[in-house]
Amino acid sequence: MKKSGKIYLALVLLFLYVPIFVLIVFSFNETKSRSVFSGFTLDWYRRLFHNRIIISSLVNTIIIAVVASIVSTVLGTLAAIGIHHMKKVPKAIVMNITNMPIINPEIVTGVSLMLLFVFFSARMNLEFGFVTLVIAHITFDVPYVILNVMPKFNQMNPHIFEAAQDLGCSPVSAFRKVVLPEIMPGVISGFLMSFTYSLDDFVVSYFTSGSTSQTLPITIYSMTRRKVSPEINALSTLIFIAVVIILIVKNIIETKSAKKNGTYREGI
Repeated sequence: MKKSGKIYLALVLLFLYVPIFVLIVFSFNETKSRSVFSGFTLDWYRRLFHNRIIISSLVNTIIIAVVASIVSTVLGTLAAIGIHHMKKVPKAIVMNITNMPIINPEIVTGVSLMLLFVFFSARMNLEFGFVTLVIAHITFDVPYVILNVMPKFNQMNPHIFEAAQDLGCSPVSAFRKVVLPEIMPGVISGFLMSFTYSLDDFVVSYFTSGSTSQTLPITIYSMTRRKVSPEINALSTLIFIAVVIILIVKNIIETKSAKKNGTYREGI
């Protein structure tokens, strides 16, 4: 890489990550000042874990993310299996339709889901809360699972399923013992990506949440409208670390899968 390219990359990374590093540093600040570092302390982290509103929202967010990610992984994997066995033209059409929620602005998705839930709430006594949040998260999580699983089907030998059946496996057994291990890295990557997106989603959750069930981003937003507490810095730091760990795990899985398939190249 040329020197100018390295400088440009450094500037981009600086622009992206300096605000996060400043937030992390001031999460350990003794005072509430956001401009002067007075001294090191862990007091804001201790206060964070004693804040019932934040902890309640965090637990609710994790439960919603886990439930939505599991359901999305199952639905997305089944959808990927069906799409993989389609003919070329229908497959391309379905993939474009599947990718629309990814391209679609979140505010459009959030408002449309809110109107849909309002329609059903008037007829089925559906209340905004945990159920609507889970359904909304599943809606935007499924396409990411399909996006991660489909390449694994494309890398897999197309005759491996029939070969397993020729050797005496039933269709279910052939899928469980032969196909599923081949696509498992994509399934895990899809689950981790779904969990990450559910964890930090704000726009869709804002329109589909209720007074009885709110996610952490909504709680943080309501707190920042009054005054930003250093507890928010501490919480954001923990969330950032959690997301980084998830991304590292995802990259490790993908790297091992690429090495196994012989498509991994150093430096890429």
